[in-house]
Amino acid sequence: MSNLVETLSKFDFLSKKNISQFLGLTQQKKLKKGSFLIKAGETCTCLAFLESGTMRSYYLKDEKDITVSFSLDGDFITSMSSFIQQKPSYEYITALEDCALKSINYQNLMNLLRQEKELSEAYRQILESYYVQLEEQLIFSKFKSAKERYVELIEKQPQIIQKAAIGQIASYLDMSIETLSRIRSGI
Repeated sequence: MSNLVETLSKFDFLSKKNISQFLGLTQQKKLKKGSFLIKAGETCTCLAFLESGTMRSYYLKDEKDITVSFSLDGDFITSMSSFIQQKPSYEYITALEDCALKSINYQNLMNLLRQEKELSEAYRQILESYYVQLEEQLIFSKFKSAKERYVELIEKQPQIIQKAAIGQIASYLDMSIETLSRIRSGI
């Protein structure tokens, strides 16, 4: 059973038919390390599910690379504002290692959601979960000390420490590389 089937099966109100309908519209994608799912300026036309691998979302400001998030096996990934609004993205999403994804085209998904209320409910819950994670990340970065942010990352997502570059981790935690190095050496 794929990770996507397992994830969809957690929505106990989805029938096997619903899951089959969704899967029937997905396409398998493979991204090599360093490849992009989307680049800034492009409109995101798919919602992807990360079957395996690690990806990073970031944007550039004054030519500085700012990491927004990391996605791991079992996560849905897209440039959310671009996908929902069907407008150009401000972010880049890249593979930190070889990745396997299942993706569904925006128009196919919207058509399916109009037809199947159970899938529409699952989509709503996925969006709510994304929003909660985003809000927690905002709180995480604004109200905790640098050390608390790093310790929480180690506790909640230790894979990121192993797979991302130190500069990417420092950017994600909203600190300098030097601060992150001091914290790491003190733990």
